[in-house]
Parts: sequence; structure tokens; C-alpha cells
Amino acid sequence: MIKASICTIGDEILIGQIVDTNSSEISRALGSLGIRVTRMVSIADDHQAIIQSLTRELETNDIVISTGGLGPTKDDITKAALAEMSGSTHYVEHPGQLAKVYEILHARGLDVLDINRAQALVPDTCEVIVNQFGTAPIMVFRFPESRFGHPAVLYSMPGVPFETTNALPDVMEDIRRHHRLTAIYHRNVMTYGMAESALAKKIESWEDSLPEDMHLAYLPNPLTGVRLRLSIYGGAEEEEKSRTEAEIDRLKAILGDVIYADGDDTLEHALGAILKAHGKTLSAAESCTGGEISHLITTVPGSSSYYLGSVTSYAVPVKVKVLGVPQETIDRCGVVSSEVAAAMAEGVRKLTGSDYAVATTGLAGPGGGDGVNPEGTVWVAVATPKATLTKKYQYHNDRKRNIQRFAASALHFLLTAVKSDLSI
Repeated sequence: MIKASICTIGDEILIGQIVDTNSSEISRALGSLGIRVTRMVSIADDHQAIIQSLTRELETNDIVISTGGLGPTKDDITKAALAEMSGSTHYVEHPGQLAKVYEILHARGLDVLDINRAQALVPDTCEVIVNQFGTAPIMVFRFPESRFGHPAVLYSMPGVPFETTNALPDVMEDIRRHHRLTAIYHRNVMTYGMAESALAKKIESWEDSLPEDMHLAYLPNPLTGVRLRLSIYGGAEEEEKSRTEAEIDRLKAILGDVIYADGDDTLEHALGAILKAHGKTLSAAESCTGGEISHLITTVPGSSSYYLGSVTSYAVPVKVKVLGVPQETIDRCGVVSSEVAAAMAEGVRKLTGSDYAVATTGLAGPGGGDGVNPEGTVWVAVATPKATLTKKYQYHNDRKRNIQRFAASALHFLLTAVKSDLSI
């Protein structure tokens, strides 16, 4: 199994000024080749720190990919560090990258300055992959076994995410040409409604019985639940697929409806696929979620074919005048109640003419308590052609996270109700 490390260079990442998106893009690309990423490291803009950190990563990995520190300004010092690290004696001008520098700057109506030309200068110890989308080249340093105890290669890429993403195919092709690749097989299932700890306890015996070369990962997300990923590193892909499917079948027998999607999916996408396949429509009435459910539903391409719209009935008068919730029900039961949630769902279903409707009413906090329900309480209602169902959830997070959890819980409850109504 080929191992790789990803290194980002730049103080702007360490101080939180920018978000590192390059590492995830590179990791996905390496994973598609069957290369296992062992570490992600951020390195300060310091000459010795760059040399020491990259040396350490090359000692334990076959491939190291670094990004950043290759611009035209004086604070971009990566090239000098790599030159020293690789034993370079002088720089050479790469004609292909120089031509690209002229092309890009002239297309922008800019003059080519000496500092721009200098970007085409590279240590004599490296190979160059021309950066088709920027002025800094991708430098490739190949180290013999005598240096680190094994053959190792370092790819130095620009830090601009657009350039990194677009240059990745060329880097991956270079890796294909120089390495014997094996497969990594990942198999995902999506779960919701069970905490990670409870989930781990429920499938403990199954997990303990997995073959030694199978690895299980728990990947929780407040909007999608816990993704379970079963991985095998190395081997033949068809054999890996057959073996993992057998284990997933055993897992499904244990978890049942806790698994809401087969594969790497989201609640809103799984729901949308069912509605679209059966020609059904949906609407929403949101109070405490303030449009979050509608936002999630409409992130799915093609959702206009089944999602009719929503009413964000944050204030009581909107619940009464638009959705038709009886004032007497609000006075008797309170705004945050099963009865009001049900009336909201039925009201928006009637208003839009949809097959299904979902509604939320609750207390996201902080403050605004009603003296009955604690902060973090939400009532969810789903109106179907046959019945109206309600369910209460309670969470203990900040306002933003509570709203996210409310919306996700509502989508899961809706998905469950729709599947039951359609006998899926």
C-alpha cells in the first residue's frame, strides 16, 4: 500500500485566516488511486520548519504533496527551502512555465515583471509539471532509496485552491506513471436517529467480528447523521466489493430502519429521490427552523419537480392567518405543541395542494422559553394523505446547532413517514 502525506505551507492557515480546502481535494484524488493518506500537516512560513517538516514526512511516506509558498512575493519561501533540502546548486528557467507566465499576465492586461519571470526559475534538482492555470510551476523532487530508506517523491503545488484543483489531474497522472497502484475500497451507509456511542454499542459484536483488513469509521454530522464507512486497503477491487457487501448485509440486519440510505447520501437527497420516483409533492411550514428545511430540500438538483414551497410562519399571526391554525388551539396547547405542529402541517398541505407536508415549532434558544418546554425543544409534524403524525425532539446545543438538528430530525421523520405511506 502506497502511503502519502499532505502538507500545507503558510501562516495564513495556521492563524485561521483562510480555510484549507486543498487538503481535502488532494486526499480525495489520492484515495481514488488507492493511495492511503496517513497525515495532514500545516507548516509555518519558516525556512527551517519547512525543511524539517517535509523531511519528516518523506521519511515515513512514499509520496508527499505540499501546497503554498510559491508566489512571487518575498514571503513565499518554499522554493528556497526545497532547493536546500534537495541539494540544488543553481536555478534553471523552465521555458514551458515561462511561456505560461507571459500568457496569463498578458491575458489580464498586465506587464511581466522580473518577479513574475522568477516564478519560472526552479531548482536544478526538480522536474516540472507546467501549471496551466497559474504562474507558479508544480515542482517534482524524486529522492532515491539511499536518502530516506525508500524511494520517495515530493510534489510542490501552488496554494491557490483553483490552481491546485485544476492541476491535480496532471499530478495524479504522474503518480500513475511512476507507481504500482493498488485499490482502496470504501463502502458507506447512512444512519440517523441513534447517537454515535449508542450505535457503536449496538454493532459492537459485528464490528469485533470484521476481518483484520477491514476498517470501520464513524463519521457523525448533525445534518446527515452518522455515516458508517467500511474500508479495505489493497487487494483486488471485485473481491473487496464482494466481501464488504456481505458485511454490509449483516449490518443492515442489525440496524434495520436506522439506516436511511445505502451509500454516501443525505437525508434531503434520499427523500427527494423517493418523491421524484413516485411522483409525489412536498411543502413545509417552518417556525423555529426559519427556512432551514426548505434550504436543505432545495440544495438537491431537480427538487423543483416535487417541492412546491413553504411558509415561514415565525410569528403567531402568520400561523393563524396564513396556515389556518386555530387561535383556540394555540391558547389551549401553546405554540410549541403537538397540536400546533399538526395544524401547521395540515394548513400548508391544504394551502399548496401537496401530497406531503412537514412542519416545525419549537424553541431554538437562547431565551424565549414558554415556561413549559425547555430550550432545544421542537415538535415536528408530518401530514400525509392518510394521517398526521407528530414527534417531539429535545437537544442541548447553541441556537445555530439546535436549528440544524431540528431541521435534520424533521427531514428524517418526514422520510420515515413517506416510506411508510408508500410501503417502501
